[in-house]
Amino acid sequence: MTLPNQLSVLRIILAPVFLYCFLSQDVLLKKISVGIYLLATITDWYDGWHARKFGQVTKTGIFLDPLADKILTSCAFIGFYYMDIMPLWMVILIVFRDLVITLLRSYSEMNGKTLPTSYIAKVKTFVQMTYIFAILLLIFWSLSSTSLSVKVDVGVFLISPYNFGIMYLVTFLTVYTGITYFFEKKK
Repeated sequence: MTLPNQLSVLRIILAPVFLYCFLSQDVLLKKISVGIYLLATITDWYDGWHARKFGQVTKTGIFLDPLADKILTSCAFIGFYYMDIMPLWMVILIVFRDLVITLLRSYSEMNGKTLPTSYIAKVKTFVQMTYIFAILLLIFWSLSSTSLSVKVDVGVFLISPYNFGIMYLVTFLTVYTGITYFFEKKK
């Protein structure tokens, strides 16, 4: 198994560990969850770079890398729902889209066809991961601060129209890319 594929598997393993720590009542584990998520996102960037630079792009990797991304982001969005940061309907749309695309990819692979990741889907993944990391940093900042005003400011942002606007953008990009994959598959 190539290094990029090992990193994708590591990301799959880290996803539920991240979710467990994030949902923990232990403040230290919540803080550690931010580091776990950061490590997982770095492996996402590095495995793609390494695979292209050293000619280690494989069919397994083409399937595993986006699957690992979907598992990681789905765990984060599920965590956001349980923390009352994100509405359930958004989480359902995002996770459902990711499940359908994973099944579509698997079906294509079984038929000897690789369904490549589109540019817009890569942008979607970047936007999702950046949004998740920003929210995690805000939570980390709130947990680390002794200032009540910081805690209030973070709480206010999480329920603000700005945050909901970003969540709508993330949800729209996710659904849009799911629809484009479906129609590209039909061609």
